[in-house]
Amino acid sequence: MASYSMGDLKKGLKIELNGVPYKIVEYQHVKPGKGPAFVRARIKSFTSGKVIEKTFHAGDKCEQPNLVQKTMQYLYDDGENLQFMDAVTYDQVTISHEQMGDTLKWMIDGMVAEVLFHNGIAIDVEIPQTVEYKIVETPPNFKGDTQGGRKPATLESGAVIQVPFHVLEGDVVRVDTSRAEYLEKVK
Repeated sequence: MASYSMGDLKKGLKIELNGVPYKIVEYQHVKPGKGPAFVRARIKSFTSGKVIEKTFHAGDKCEQPNLVQKTMQYLYDDGENLQFMDAVTYDQVTISHEQMGDTLKWMIDGMVAEVLFHNGIAIDVEIPQTVEYKIVETPPNFKGDTQGGRKPATLESGAVIQVPFHVLEGDVVRVDTSRAEYLEKVK
């Protein structure tokens, strides 16, 4: 298994510490006036979802985790867990609401997602950054609502975003799921 040194660390890198897989969320290389340089990083655990701060010094090593990413289809939510199916082998995988975190509010039946496995156990789900959703609820337009204002809209997944006044119930919109932001109305 490959290992990373302090110089290899960067934002987005996946590492393993004490058998737990992490993703580097923030990264800062610090060169103090006195003493050796070090890296201060905020790392997010794939298993618990907690973000912790970790300092790496020259000579510190961390392992490359045994991660496998598979494209899977979201089937349904049974109330406590989400069920995914591998489109090639038809194997089903269960992922808890806690593991899903903020991604849960963007899931709709039949959606294709990337499921990350650590040592054969599903630990994380990544959905596409831009997804098209149908608007199921939004206030009606009123005469004069033409200036660049926004109104709340509930998507078919249950997420609520701000949309321009011209968007109506039943419209399909493209959304940036990473920023929870309206991008455009789909024709």
